[in-house]
Amino acid sequence: MEITPERLAKYIDHTLLKPDATEAQIRRVCEEALTYHFASVCVNPTWVPLVRDMLTGSDVSVCTVVGFPLGATLSEVKALETEQCIRLGAQEVDMVINIGRLKSGQDEYVRQDIESVVAVAHEHGVLIKVIIETALLTEEEKVRACTLVQAAGADFVKTSTGFGPGGATVEDVALMRRVVGDSMGVKAAGGIRTAEAALAMIRAGANRIGASAGVKIVEEWKVLFSKSNQA
Repeated sequence: MEITPERLAKYIDHTLLKPDATEAQIRRVCEEALTYHFASVCVNPTWVPLVRDMLTGSDVSVCTVVGFPLGATLSEVKALETEQCIRLGAQEVDMVINIGRLKSGQDEYVRQDIESVVAVAHEHGVLIKVIIETALLTEEEKVRACTLVQAAGADFVKTSTGFGPGGATVEDVALMRRVVGDSMGVKAAGGIRTAEAALAMIRAGANRIGASAGVKIVEEWKVLFSKSNQA
């Protein structure tokens, strides 16, 4: 399937998660998303009501993060945060797994932690993406994490928060896709700043891209796509 610039835009969660992001910056991200028709705008929970108001009636979803960026909060808190965010207007939620528990071999804890958020989200018809922070995991841990995310009934498994020691890699996306098969989504996020990088992730198996450089990515692809069609 040919990926036009318009189609590429629908892969992108237009993201602004910096702790010092201002209201003016959040508004600009929403305006960009409305112009380019990105899949969603992803912000910290405090900005969900503003983003909801700005995106109402559009084809852009409201996305937020839970247990972010460390994943080490209590399961009950993650579930409550999810409930509150949905009440305020979130349509998609990206949660972080409990990384320390995974690395301790406490798989049942990790699965139940994810399930606590999935249950709340799916009760309201909200999409759940689960961040496993690949840069902190061994190959075996990545496989286990993906398997647990799938077993917990989440909609997507996601590479990174963007706040860890590394972001998405083509190799990790391909591994994640192999583990989960076609039964769920794979989101690549962290350090994706060019059209070439975004397309490489899609070719590796990603069907969602988290990026703060969404406008740059699409504009780059407009130029490259036009040139390739003229050749």
